[in-house]
Amino acid sequence: MKTLRGYLALSIILLALVLLDPIQRAFVAPWAHATPPRRIGAFSRWQRFLANGILATLRLVGGAQVQSVPSIQGREGVLVLMNHQSVLDIPLVVSAIHGTYPKIVTRKRYQRWIPLISHMIRLYQYPVVDPKANSNETKRMLASIRDAARSSDVPLAIFPEGTRSRDGEIGRYRPTGLKLILKQRPWTVYVLVADGFWQRAKLKDFLRGVGDIRGRTKLVGPFEWADPRGDTDAFGEAMRQHMVESLADLRKLDPA
Repeated sequence: MKTLRGYLALSIILLALVLLDPIQRAFVAPWAHATPPRRIGAFSRWQRFLANGILATLRLVGGAQVQSVPSIQGREGVLVLMNHQSVLDIPLVVSAIHGTYPKIVTRKRYQRWIPLISHMIRLYQYPVVDPKANSNETKRMLASIRDAARSSDVPLAIFPEGTRSRDGEIGRYRPTGLKLILKQRPWTVYVLVADGFWQRAKLKDFLRGVGDIRGRTKLVGPFEWADPRGDTDAFGEAMRQHMVESLADLRKLDPA
């Protein structure tokens, strides 16, 4: 029964991505470009609709227990740091931010072949990273992150670990992207921590036991990063420690 619900939930999500992709291309993108003052509102409503739809499908069809996500009032100059347990981290961080939408630092491989998602990465101008890139490509990607951090009029979100956790614990931060972002401007920083998703990070595990997901999240902050010339290493380590402590708090509430 659990496997059947997993297949059904994933099938609904994939079908929705395929069907909504042409709608995004034909209506959402032209509308946002034709009316720039309404861009943030249009992009925000569309992105939240998709994220909340995915989470609702997991709950109602797949049987997953995913608690409501804490709320962050989004605005220019907000930076969200989140741990990385599964592909569901993206709809979780989108669902958390209200009033606008985040630009999410994303893996380059998601730019191609994924219905709706690949186009959204380009449409929303997400900065992309690729650990396998050569030196020239890496420079261009870092320049894109720097430009987004410096000029974005919407929040920025990044997974400082750089890759999904294999055991659910908080891994070491890969400092390059976070340091680059912090050096561009002052930030109001939030730390969003999720748990209960890492055992279902891979597709085969997701299908086999989506109903076993007991996802919960915790938000800490805001923390003010006022001086871009400050000690980025110390600040990053402090944020990681908050992340570690928040994960421990979540597990005290629900040891499973």
